[in-house]
Amino acid sequence: MEQKSKSIEQKFSTFIILVSILIPVAVAVLLSVRLKDFGINVEPLHFLPPIYATINGLTAIVLVTGVWAIKNGNRELHKRLMTTAIALSVVFLVMYIAYHLTTDSTKFGGEGFIRPIYFFILISHIVLSIAVIPLVMITYVRALAEKFDAHKKIAKITFPIWLYVAVTGVVVYLMISPYYVQ
Repeated sequence: MEQKSKSIEQKFSTFIILVSILIPVAVAVLLSVRLKDFGINVEPLHFLPPIYATINGLTAIVLVTGVWAIKNGNRELHKRLMTTAIALSVVFLVMYIAYHLTTDSTKFGGEGFIRPIYFFILISHIVLSIAVIPLVMITYVRALAEKFDAHKKIAKITFPIWLYVAVTGVVVYLMISPYYVQ
């Protein structure tokens, strides 16, 4: 079993490193690119932000339910919920990129005390969304490798960060939504 666990982790280690680097770099690059700049005329996807904010909210609910499931000894439900949370995060990422490829960025228009609060939430959300990528993948792979002690140890770090990213994604949307141009 130890050999199997090690080989699964080794098998995924390069993938985890590559994905953990490529996703943030690709998102950063894609945020400065618009399809229209390359002569590709597509309608702006103005309808996506409330959808991907909802996906963030669903991810938070699924994460909390997944922790509840494992604390109540339901490993199979926990596994399905964590897999669902990862799938929701991937769907969010695809929609987020699609939106920004077709639509100009929205500037936050809030003033006064709310402005630094918004930017604190936004910046911490962005930084932690980058950090959570390898954490989620390592946590998931350790479960696949049936290294449950190691899985549990990193999950205690991964869960609150992932939950924070999911919840603050909704908060950022709610704070900036009055400034979206349709």
